[in-house]
Amino acid sequence: MKIRSLTLATVLIGTVALAGCGSGSGGSGEKKSGQLKLGFIYATTTQNPFQEMAYGAKAAAAADGKVTLNASAPTGVNGPVQVQLFRSAIRSSPDGIALQSLAPDLFVRPLVQADDKDIPTVAVDAAAPPGTKTKLFVGNSNTEVGTALGNEFIKKVPANAKGDVVIGNDIPGLHLLEQRIEGLTAVIKKERPGLTIKGPFDAKSEPTDNYNAWNSIVKANPNAVAYLGVGAQDGVSLPLIQKQTGKKFLAGSCDIDPAALKAVQDGSLFALSSPEHWLKGYVAIELMIQAKREGKKLPEGWWNPGTLVVNSGNVADIIKRQANEQSRTAYFKALAEKQIANPGQYLKPLDQAN
Repeated sequence: MKIRSLTLATVLIGTVALAGCGSGSGGSGEKKSGQLKLGFIYATTTQNPFQEMAYGAKAAAAADGKVTLNASAPTGVNGPVQVQLFRSAIRSSPDGIALQSLAPDLFVRPLVQADDKDIPTVAVDAAAPPGTKTKLFVGNSNTEVGTALGNEFIKKVPANAKGDVVIGNDIPGLHLLEQRIEGLTAVIKKERPGLTIKGPFDAKSEPTDNYNAWNSIVKANPNAVAYLGVGAQDGVSLPLIQKQTGKKFLAGSCDIDPAALKAVQDGSLFALSSPEHWLKGYVAIELMIQAKREGKKLPEGWWNPGTLVVNSGNVADIIKRQANEQSRTAYFKALAEKQIANPGQYLKPLDQAN
């Protein structure tokens, strides 16, 4: 199977606190061998990236065999509702809570409240906001995700190409998507200087809104060389627009929604850049389990599980991997165990997260 991983084999450790070293979040004490009550509070049940993280979290809980996992999210992105779910988890999940949010600034007080009760917390996908004591962040390099998509894009465009490249951003202002755009545009500007970047345009994040936004963007820019998205739903909407209009164009995106994987397979997307969300959910929960079982505090720093490019060379294998929760777990098991056993290869200081 041809898989290109940009980080898993290359990330090296700087000076960083490892497991057993001091952490701002609670969790040290006696070893705990009985039932654990953990929480994973994530942004929404309606979009693939967040579903993937939840699958990984559930797999880690199931692998331990003695974990009650409260995996909860709003139906649709709703920061205030997610805050309520987190506060409920403070009561129901005293052994640790992992948080994935698209509005991390809303969680300063809730994260502090969890720490006040000596509940360990881990930030997933987006780092915890300043003012909290959550010192472990499990998330990929989004700059790398964008760079990977850019490197795939330039393979499809001649060096002397001219014209517009249209870029969409599903959630303007969300730092992690802006990092992807920075990585993507840096490659295009350097390697294909004759192209003009237009956007990023607001492409919306919910499925229907995203389709409508991209439909308008494509109509407004009918002769673009390519349309590139940095969110999960873009890889669904752009192929659908091609199918419904009969207009063929070069398109690529991030994340691995099932419909987007099929689009890579049939050629209506040239590639996807995957942040490997499942691994983030698994690693976050497994690290909390490990800390509780061993009576240690959580490690501190930025844990980067890696980036994967999905293209015509490996898409069939990734579709098999993504068939169901069992196939995901079977594929990721050895990789996840390797990461957990070798924290020094995946941890960097928090201030290096990009």
